[in-house]
Amino acid sequence: MSWDEILRQVHQVVVVLVEIAGAAVIFVGALWAALRFVVEGLRHRSAAVFTPIRLTLGRFLTLGLEFQLAADILRTAVSPTFDQIGKLAAIAAIRTALNYFLRREIAQEQRQVHPEG
Repeated sequence: MSWDEILRQVHQVVVVLVEIAGAAVIFVGALWAALRFVVEGLRHRSAAVFTPIRLTLGRFLTLGLEFQLAADILRTAVSPTFDQIGKLAAIAAIRTALNYFLRREIAQEQRQVHPEG
């Protein structure tokens, strides 16, 4: 096995690990939010109780999307083709837009929860 083949295999493993990390962050965030939703839903009937849960879920989603984007960048880091670069640009644009709107919504929700700060 040549060094080039070894490096490609290591590269593929790293990409998969980063993708798994992103998926795990999103999964943990969704699980946490679902559990908090049930617990808080049983304790309180007010919709305002759910805003902090949404904020935390948004943070998990944002972080998970950052990991997924990192995996996409790593995937195209080794001798990319123009097709791969084009796909990466489209994926990056979509994920960046998602992150932008998530962060904007998180900031708006935080202002509602803590209007003085």
